[in-house]
Amino acid sequence: MTVNDAVAKRVTQLLAEKKMTQYRLEQQSGIQHGHMQWIMSGKSRTVTLSTVMMLANGFGMTVIEFLNNDMFLFENLEVE
Repeated sequence: MTVNDAVAKRVTQLLAEKKMTQYRLEQQSGIQHGHMQWIMSGKSRTVTLSTVMMLANGFGMTVIEFLNNDMFLFENLEVE
């Protein structure tokens, strides 16, 4: 799985856990709808740290909390 895939899956997971819409996350994180769609559809090749920081902030959590999932373990990712 790519880093982008992992971020998209984590966003989907957290949206469900927090009973939150993607639109609300976009509003709270400051990420534009088009960019969020690009990430969630898998069309984005790279997700920057600043984007992860914005996503985490939109969920009201730290980056460490956002990344605290086995899908982000090195052995589970395709790292180039």
